[in-house]
Amino acid sequence: MSERVVIVGGASGIGLATAVRLAASGREVVVTGRTPERLERAVKEIGERGSGAVADARDPEAMRALFAEVGPVDHVVVNVSGRKGGGPFHSLSPDELRAALDDKLIAHVVTAQAALPALRRDGSLTFVAAASANSSMAGVAGLAAVNGAIESMIPGLAVELAPLRVNAVSPGVIDTEWWDGLGDGRQGTLDAFAAGTTVGRIGAPGEVANAIAYLIETGYATGTVLTVDGGVRLKPSAQS
Repeated sequence: MSERVVIVGGASGIGLATAVRLAASGREVVVTGRTPERLERAVKEIGERGSGAVADARDPEAMRALFAEVGPVDHVVVNVSGRKGGGPFHSLSPDELRAALDDKLIAHVVTAQAALPALRRDGSLTFVAAASANSSMAGVAGLAAVNGAIESMIPGLAVELAPLRVNAVSPGVIDTEWWDGLGDGRQGTLDAFAAGTTVGRIGAPGEVANAIAYLIETGYATGTVLTVDGGVRLKPSAQS
């Protein structure tokens, strides 16, 4: 029997790339999202091993219902985020920071809690944080706080929930629709980020999907935060 994986936030970007990657390796993949139309397109792209469910990761009841319906699962990937929390620290409002926490940190916690009864005892739980957690760039203090909180949970959860394996991937700047809100400034912004990496480019969703697959497939990996940032952390002068 093939393994079953639930990817919460799997209708686009990194989540969808991970779903395609895992389905190609023979796993059954269930993806969730908040938009039915986008979810339908994602399931078509995943293929015959994919299915979808509309769910809001911020809603505890919705997530409990999701996992009760899906039934036993081997692995869960939590890939949900929002668009709040960025910008200069002096203008970061408490309301915006709370929204950022609700959209990512709280959503990750709610999802993980709901998933536990359905998860295989020695399966895996993988969070998708972000490299902003350890960034020295100006304007990311709010994002760093949210993603740093997720990363800081990993070692303790790996001990508390053992033998379930708990890990996280921490991506740098990845070419997804998360950046579409920048409009005409999108490409210039991405080019600027590319210049700050050691590999000379930004990342692709499939590259992060490979990292997630590694953590799922490596039964000896737990308590790990795997950074996939193109080496931007190695060039601090480019982040000032």
